[in-house]
Amino acid sequence: MKISMIITVSEMLAATIALTGCGPGAVSYKNDVQPILAKNCLECHMPAKPGTEASGLDMSSYESLMKGTKFGPVVKPGDPFTSALNMLVEGRAHPSLKMPHGRPKLPDKDIQLLKTWVAQGAKNN
Repeated sequence: MKISMIITVSEMLAATIALTGCGPGAVSYKNDVQPILAKNCLECHMPAKPGTEASGLDMSSYESLMKGTKFGPVVKPGDPFTSALNMLVEGRAHPSLKMPHGRPKLPDKDIQLLKTWVAQGAKNN
């Protein structure tokens, strides 16, 4: 039991190092993240849209994304494992909360870009 726990922690550490140091270059909010959000999220998560009305999450700007929902932040810079944004697009949350809601899962490359962006500190770059 303890050995499997150590392996799991080691794997998570290796993944974090790969995401932040040895993986792809810096992920840009403007060039990489914002286009993913525009294509997949803004239909519901901008002012006067159903997702924003229900949750308070407006994803139309960096500032509003980082503000989060009426329940709290959705991005924890440096922590893609517990950031709600990553949990929702990866399918790690309750199935009723899968995002984008009622649409196909994001491509793996987009999920990885979002994860890397958060791991790199979720900068407005």
